[in-house]
Amino acid sequence: MLHKIEGPAYAELLLAWYDRHHRDLPWRTSPSMAAKGLRANPYHVWLSEVMLQQTTVQAVKPYFTKFLAAWPTVNDLAAAPTEDVMAAWAGLGYYARARNLKKCAEAVAEQHGGIFPDTEDGLRALPGIGDYTAAAVAAIAFNRQAAVMDGNVERVISRLFLIDSPLPGSKPLMKARVAEITPNDRPGDFAQAMMDLGATICTPKRPACALCPFNDHCLALAQDEPERLPVKAKKKDKPVRVGAAFVAVNDEGEILLRRRIDSGLLGGMTEVPTTAWTARLDGGTEKAHAPFDADWEPAGTIVHVFTHFELRLSIYRAKVGNDVKADDGWWEPVTNLDAQALPTVMKKAISQAIPLAFAAKAEKTQQSSRSRKVP
Repeated sequence: MLHKIEGPAYAELLLAWYDRHHRDLPWRTSPSMAAKGLRANPYHVWLSEVMLQQTTVQAVKPYFTKFLAAWPTVNDLAAAPTEDVMAAWAGLGYYARARNLKKCAEAVAEQHGGIFPDTEDGLRALPGIGDYTAAAVAAIAFNRQAAVMDGNVERVISRLFLIDSPLPGSKPLMKARVAEITPNDRPGDFAQAMMDLGATICTPKRPACALCPFNDHCLALAQDEPERLPVKAKKKDKPVRVGAAFVAVNDEGEILLRRRIDSGLLGGMTEVPTTAWTARLDGGTEKAHAPFDADWEPAGTIVHVFTHFELRLSIYRAKVGNDVKADDGWWEPVTNLDAQALPTVMKKAISQAIPLAFAAKAEKTQQSSRSRKVP
């Protein structure tokens, strides 16, 4: 039977559940520590929230640890070479986030003395910080009563209050509901509790409603249709774009690489030479578009799916002499490819042409490890 409750009661139920079942994550402060007045580090919260956009917790954890090891403070990140930041981000995807991360760190260091603003408005004024990240950092790091709403929270709130108008049009109503039940006390824990509930209990498929602290108050569950929500607008078919990528290896076992321009898709990342494909336009697919004359051999095709389109690249490879110059790039040893800011699509292209390219470093590391062992 459905029981009606008021706003504060939702927070009380959820926080009691969170105190017992919260996820232990490297960027968080535990509820017991928060109860003693210890707040999460704003730099850690901001870094994790940027990384978590469109990315899973499991994928983010090693990157978060790697970034903190390289740049323990926001001032360290601000001072880091952009190329190093992009290389550390490689593989995490959505590379505009990395460019904005660097710009935001620079703004905090230069304009705020390395201290993050403690309000939503102040945070939102920083480069690359939108409504969601501003609310999350304000609530979690500074205990501000901010309505934090990510995909997990959208799912919880749409089911709890039976909001069945399609996304994204229903976002304002969802956010208003979140604001209504966000408490003055422990707003950061409440925000994280909503995220945890959506990630572990109120899941897209087969939600564990019997374990949910809201199961006596959920309107969708009362109608036995929680999996129907949230309602999403029908996705358009992704367009398919084509292009070519050229993997050249010289006599020293080095691969020709170059850096993409800072703006646009994969801006600032490292690539092998490619034709001028974009999200809206095809690039050439023939070896006639190669960056220089060589004996280019077809090496198959790769497919990579971006957020808004699918890309199909024809791959060509060539063995060239050391006299070939890299006018707009450089020659990189195969054993050092993992240290480069290569996005996943470029790693696919290289691996298609040279199947063991990224195994070279692993083999070198294993050999080094064996040589250090005492007989």
